[in-house]
Amino acid sequence: MVRMRNILITAALLASCAPAAERQVDRTFLRRHIPDVPYAATDVTTETCRYKPLFGAGDVDAGVPRGVTRFGVIVVDPQGACKDVGYPAEEQVYIILEGGGKLRYGDGSAQVKKSDFMYLPAGVTHGMSNPGNSVLRLIVAGFRVAEGVQPPAKLQIANMDDVPTETVDGHPDTVRYRLLMGDTRSTRDRIAAGHLLVSLFLMEFQPGGDNAPHHHDNQEEIYVLLDGHGDMVAGSGMDGIEGRFPAKPGDAYFFRLNCTVGFYNGSQGPSRILAVRSTYPRGSH
Repeated sequence: MVRMRNILITAALLASCAPAAERQVDRTFLRRHIPDVPYAATDVTTETCRYKPLFGAGDVDAGVPRGVTRFGVIVVDPQGACKDVGYPAEEQVYIILEGGGKLRYGDGSAQVKKSDFMYLPAGVTHGMSNPGNSVLRLIVAGFRVAEGVQPPAKLQIANMDDVPTETVDGHPDTVRYRLLMGDTRSTRDRIAAGHLLVSLFLMEFQPGGDNAPHHHDNQEEIYVLLDGHGDMVAGSGMDGIEGRFPAKPGDAYFFRLNCTVGFYNGSQGPSRILAVRSTYPRGSH
């Protein structure tokens, strides 16, 4: 009888432990390596236009970001084209990584080239085509906004190479910034147009430079290592020591608000990180 009771107690204990073992940890950051991310069908894709979802729509952890609706890479084949899209409650940014093409924007169009970045407001139809003979590759970042937000009077577009590098107060001199895009109140960025979007910028690190670990109380952030090598900081332990992960070109990180974030560049050469911050929508759980 005692033996049977012990067996029943053991079985009950094992059963009570099972749900805990299967429980998913509430993630404070996500990381992806762009070459490893498979293509997925979305509202922009065609036979000649493919999309890699990194964060947000199309990603397996789409529910983790709150203000970021989508962040991914669009690849357009030579002579290819994407479908036109328009979102009543989503502002977007395109950043051209490779090649060139034509942006269809509302009733007009504009030629785009490598390192161009542009603001695509909610409610304005847009699409990308590639009339050239080489691949067009770009990043798309989308953010939730209220319906009815008025777009700028004209297309807001610039090129990263035309934005000077500068140091930023509170950050080491071993990293220089290109301040590309800010919100509508910005007086420092090349384009001031965002609503949920707060800052789009490029960080250029000298060998051995760093972006000291820090966190943001009210913003989500994304880093993409364009070139170079180093250690990405993502999260921290209870002892206050930052979590460090070896990073290589193509690594992309999403950081929730209050997640520790930073970067230590290697000593062998320079590195560049494309970064974007957006306001955390407090109305979302």
